[in-house]
Amino acid sequence: MDHNWRHLPAPARPIAAAATTAVVAAQARDGEAFESAAAGLATLEQGQTGLILGTATRLLLERAHPDGLDSDAVREVLAQCVRSAASWHPATDAMVVLYLLAAALGVLDDETEPPKPDELTRHAALLLAHLLGARPPHEILTAALAEIEHTQLND
Repeated sequence: MDHNWRHLPAPARPIAAAATTAVVAAQARDGEAFESAAAGLATLEQGQTGLILGTATRLLLERAHPDGLDSDAVREVLAQCVRSAASWHPATDAMVVLYLLAAALGVLDDETEPPKPDELTRHAALLLAHLLGARPPHEILTAALAEIEHTQLND
């Protein structure tokens, strides 16, 4: 699925394109395509990549749980994501997915040691693929980028 990201600011274009490729590969459970796409995503600027993927994750969680998430809902998302991804991607690490959920929800302890960048991007794509189901990632990435732009303009 190619999408034209030309309307985005130059720094966001490669991230949106690489994230789309990685999420679509994860949705298809194509291990080889996923590893290649995730490796490409991991080479991009990690601060910007994390912001975009984290915002997309938070938006999906908020949409799925409009009345808020409690610990049981987070535990369910974690368990379902890990179970689903591990069935075709054995290197799936529940602690990395938990780290990403905590970061996206803004409840991550500042003293928590982050996983390696390649693990973060790989698991972020797995988590987004799980949260999206069969839906394409274009809409949520566009919404995440719009929210980031809005926040930056108002700060």
